[in-house]
Amino acid sequence: MAKYGCQIKGTSPVIKRSFGGVAAITDAIGTAVPASTLTTGVKTAAASQAEKKETDKNKKQTEQLKKGGMPARNKRNFRPTEKGAGMTRAGVAAYRRKNPGSKLKTAVTGKVKPGSKAAKRRASYCRRSAGQMKMHNISCSKTPKKRICAARRRWKC
Repeated sequence: MAKYGCQIKGTSPVIKRSFGGVAAITDAIGTAVPASTLTTGVKTAAASQAEKKETDKNKKQTEQLKKGGMPARNKRNFRPTEKGAGMTRAGVAAYRRKNPGSKLKTAVTGKVKPGSKAAKRRASYCRRSAGQMKMHNISCSKTPKKRICAARRRWKC
């Protein structure tokens, strides 16, 4: 909708808020327009600074999303395909340091009691990964060296 968070209210231009010294105005069709550009079409220094701050903030957020807080792809953090793929205990710890509040855990590989939390996690993973295999048309009997197949073996699916 509107760049400055304004909403349609009536048909005449209405000043809704001020962001960094720039008044946002909603015109008749609900489009937000910086007040500095309404009369002359030329932006003031305050308007330019406000827009620059907004784009810098958006760039930082985009970079953070691209990084995703994932740890480095190395032997310490990720298990090789031959050894079952997936993240190691150190990799999970590194991920949780970069992403506070994360509930990421390592694979359920041991013997579990039926109906326990671990058994439910395993069943959930097995169902999810089966859907991924189906979606990507992967057959572990034909291509057992795929990472998804190694991970499913490790999880005992």
